[in-house]
Amino acid sequence: MPEVIFPGPDGRLEGRFHPRSERDAPVAVVLHPHPQFGGTMNNRVVHKLHYAFRDMGFSVLRFNFRGVGRSQGEFDHGNGELSDAASALDYLQMMNQNAKHFWVAGFSFGAWVGMQLLMRRPELTGFVSVSPPANVYDFSFLAPCPSSGLIINGTSDRVATPAHTRALVKKLRAQKGITIDHEEVKGADHFFKDPHLDTMASKVQAYVEQRLLEGVR
Repeated sequence: MPEVIFPGPDGRLEGRFHPRSERDAPVAVVLHPHPQFGGTMNNRVVHKLHYAFRDMGFSVLRFNFRGVGRSQGEFDHGNGELSDAASALDYLQMMNQNAKHFWVAGFSFGAWVGMQLLMRRPELTGFVSVSPPANVYDFSFLAPCPSSGLIINGTSDRVATPAHTRALVKKLRAQKGITIDHEEVKGADHFFKDPHLDTMASKVQAYVEQRLLEGVR
């Protein structure tokens, strides 16, 4: 998988990009967890999501937020990281100019940033939100949520509590015009430690493949 460096709002950003040969392949950007708690693009959940999208025929990019790895800048409590994610989507669009369908996937802090990106960028047609920390961050900006998507979490998550995740799902499902799928992985913690990582990925893959079959790439 080629290493890439692309321009961000506060300097260069480091990523891993797996392009497809099909000119109109759908694209996805994958966002990592909290930088100040060890989150990087090489996080196991992020890595698993990246390869799940690759295996489904997507051109897919994961990258380090500002201040992580070789990405320049400093942690900005979500504001700068949202701008980083927008730059990553810009890069994907530049590299895939014939793509018509764009997805965002995020894990934990990355899920929160990803949902904000969804509000900012109307071209995003689908999302996967893994362990969204609804007990830590305010998701009220999703009013309304502009796209259908999947929220998935573990039933033994002590970081992003299942009760708060279920409340978020209930709130989003009350909105008209979108469909929010919700999957829970029984016994999984926040990081989907083995054997739950493969289960999480298979549920994500089943959801996205169904959307592809329905023509929403």
